[in-house]
Amino acid sequence: MVNVGKLIAFGPVPSRRLGQSMGINNIPPKICTYSCIYCQLGRTLDIQLKRRAFYKPEELFRDVKVKVDQAADKKESIDYLTFVPDGEPTLDINLGKEIELVRSVRSLGKKVAVITNASLIWMEDVRDELSKADWVSLKIDAISSDIWHKINRAPGSLKLDKILKGISKFSCTFKGELNSETLLIKDVNDSDDEIEKISDFISNLKTKKSYISIPTRPPAESWVKQPSEQKINKAFQIFKDKGINIEYLIGYEGNTFAFTGDAERDLLSITSVHPMRRDGVEELLSKAGADWEIVKKLIKEDKLVEVAYKDKKFYMRKLS
Repeated sequence: MVNVGKLIAFGPVPSRRLGQSMGINNIPPKICTYSCIYCQLGRTLDIQLKRRAFYKPEELFRDVKVKVDQAADKKESIDYLTFVPDGEPTLDINLGKEIELVRSVRSLGKKVAVITNASLIWMEDVRDELSKADWVSLKIDAISSDIWHKINRAPGSLKLDKILKGISKFSCTFKGELNSETLLIKDVNDSDDEIEKISDFISNLKTKKSYISIPTRPPAESWVKQPSEQKINKAFQIFKDKGINIEYLIGYEGNTFAFTGDAERDLLSITSVHPMRRDGVEELLSKAGADWEIVKKLIKEDKLVEVAYKDKKFYMRKLS
């Protein structure tokens, strides 16, 4: 059992997916089931697959409650209490009990989210415990075993086919909001073939929304690079063609995702979430009483980029 000397709860912090999120760090750094090549925390020092206790649930709960009360005193809103630790949250054998604790007290009254790499979801007890949450995000970076091993560097005893079956089972039974996230890496999992496989798999899940993300902070391996805007746009369109509700998570939180009358701000905000087809951009500019010169200006300033897909022009926010 780890001594609760470190801060377990942190935030609240703004999250595009979760609004104002209070983080719960229920795993010490960096204990994980994977050692992902893109991890912003660096290589995993302690790869584990066996679930165990790390903190006493009651002490974790007290730490969370203190932070919630502090936020309330400062009149800071909280939409979700989110298990998003420095390692894989489902390694915590007390996860289910901890979810129940932070949901049980009326003074908290917050929804609970869990962001997991899904590596242990083939286990029935993990699925049962995750089902107690209101919102769950599952990482699906690859469908091909060789690519999965290259990206996530899973131990040999983990089997991708069992994980994918576990994800499908969880999707069928989970009553809360299910989301998926796929992180694309240049020349690793951004080929049309792999993206087709990933989108085919996700299209059969009961996800409310799926996200495409890219490395936005220094990765564990220096050779890891972002795909091009063209690749990311094509992936978006392939997902969309499969009927998946898809969004970007590419490092731009934006301030608004609706028309405000400020054409430049609106255009950059919206295209940070999904690419806009030319006719959609023209409609937005018309509503704002603006013209195409704004688009030319943003492209010249390297803030916007034009990409093509199936003979159509799309515009998305420049990645860097």
